[in-house]
Amino acid sequence: MDFSLSDFLSVLYGEPYDWVKWVHRNLSDNHCPECLMLDGCFFKGDNHPPHPHHPFCHCILENISQSEIKSQATAFAAYQKFDPYLFDPEDFYKHGKNKAFESWGYSINDSNWLKNEFEKQALQKYILGDYKLGKLDEHGQRLSIEIKIPRKDKEGSISFTTGWMVCPNGKIKLNTPLGGK
Repeated sequence: MDFSLSDFLSVLYGEPYDWVKWVHRNLSDNHCPECLMLDGCFFKGDNHPPHPHHPFCHCILENISQSEIKSQATAFAAYQKFDPYLFDPEDFYKHGKNKAFESWGYSINDSNWLKNEFEKQALQKYILGDYKLGKLDEHGQRLSIEIKIPRKDKEGSISFTTGWMVCPNGKIKLNTPLGGK
């Protein structure tokens, strides 16, 4: 059995704690809506919202291990984010995102495959800490995650940004299948 240096160091010194869990402590009558939305969320130790978040922030960051992330993290993309939202067959949303996917050879019939592929890739990248922090507000912390899919219309692949929301206990949820930044 082959061991890497990180495997050896992990056995020798214990598992590295390179992730943090945001913990909101209820120490006052005033509660920041942003901190409440961050409560229980997992972030890579060097890629989390600013802490303390505001001058009288009672929140703490608890160290958590990579194995906790691997065992607890999940990615969820609602089917409706693809059909009808992304492909927009009734032109209800008028966002034009369907044009990009259709130009790559995809159709509404690919919605289930896209959903599963987005979940798989986003989870892998989240576990690796390969995400960019986006807007944080009373609705929560957004993440941008790069997805790469094969073109169906010709050879090659296409990469683009997807938008996700961080939820407690390592869950990320798809906000938009095609983000702007």
